[in-house]
Amino acid sequence: MSTSSSTAAEIDLKRYFLKIVFVVFGVLLICFSIFFFNHHENNKYIIETLGHEGSAEEGDALFKINCVGCHGITARGLVGPDLHSITQRLNDKEIIKQVTGGLTPPMPSFEIDPVNMSNLLKFLHSLE
Repeated sequence: MSTSSSTAAEIDLKRYFLKIVFVVFGVLLICFSIFFFNHHENNKYIIETLGHEGSAEEGDALFKINCVGCHGITARGLVGPDLHSITQRLNDKEIIKQVTGGLTPPMPSFEIDPVNMSNLLKFLHSLE
């Protein structure tokens, strides 16, 4: 009789661990899906941005509206760094991620359409 009760306990324990495995697997699958779709959207945005030619003049206007408070009117830096050699330190994809994600505090993230991001990149390349 003790053999059957221990077998039932073992079955219950196996079911419990199986449930835990399925829950952990489900959570990991959800996390991976979120990461994959978010990463895919970022890549789509970057590809679209890099597909535009960009205008340094329009990028300059955009810079003066949004960036001079931290980077200064001549982009030589105030709170934010000097941007005159930024395109030598970072590639265009890294610059896009920096601007749209605000990766280094206190820089905020900016929601900017691909055409204007392309204009801003063209302007930053003109600072070299």
